[in-house]
Amino acid sequence: MSAAAGPDGLPPLREVIERYGLNAKKSLGQNFLLDLNLTRKIARLAGDLSDRTVVEIGPGPGGLTRALLIEGAKQVIAIERDDRCLPALADIGERFPGRLEVHPADALDIDWRQLLGGKSASIIANLPYGVASMLLVNWLETEPWPPWYDRMILMFQREVAERIVALPNSKAYGRLSILAQWRTRPTIVMNLPPDAFTPPPKVASAIVDFRPIENPEPACKVKTLACVTAAAFGQRRKMLRSSLKQLTAFPELLLQRTGIAPERRAEDLTVAEFARLALALDESRAAPA
Repeated sequence: MSAAAGPDGLPPLREVIERYGLNAKKSLGQNFLLDLNLTRKIARLAGDLSDRTVVEIGPGPGGLTRALLIEGAKQVIAIERDDRCLPALADIGERFPGRLEVHPADALDIDWRQLLGGKSASIIANLPYGVASMLLVNWLETEPWPPWYDRMILMFQREVAERIVALPNSKAYGRLSILAQWRTRPTIVMNLPPDAFTPPPKVASAIVDFRPIENPEPACKVKTLACVTAAAFGQRRKMLRSSLKQLTAFPELLLQRTGIAPERRAEDLTVAEFARLALALDESRAAPA
């Protein structure tokens, strides 16, 4: 191990980036974490990794990948669509034989259950900002439920993280809040300033810890919940008796069935009330004419 090498015997990440020409691409939403002390701290947020498979999205030069392996992850499955990063990740794989599996692919296109072969995994990732919300929604809407992941530790722009954990009657409260809080227990566990990254983004970042709820209550279809929240928040300043007209010809009957006053607005409703609305909508559609 050279004096400049990290605790895993590999070169510093700045040297790796220079060697392989891995300047961050704005088009891929790349902002690299180069401080191994920081990435190890993030890896430790998930607790003991010694018997767990970890899915990482967009590892780039491998800062978090190395931290996960140093902190004892049994296996890391890294999804990277930037082919330039593959040689750097191959070096990490050689240093940790049998523990790193790299897939050159777009995370939005992957069949996760098939990839994992029925195994459960934890998702720990500094998500590319451009697709972060889309990936999260895909994971939250996954079927069947409980999901293929046992936990998610994900980095977002601070604004997105605040939307995920927002409570009713706040400006940040919306569709993402409801979906995330109905199926998981999300908590902001770390904040990061722009200068933690290379290159520094224009916004602060935050890490959210999601713990899946095995049986979300009230029970409803997740796709219906997504439709109800889209309709309600698509016209968030309108009363529900107006905004829900795109879902049913009789929104006031639907609201009456769930005990929700038709004059209320989307931002006033709790997560449970939205789930009740989704359940009632499914029941009304299934009822004989």
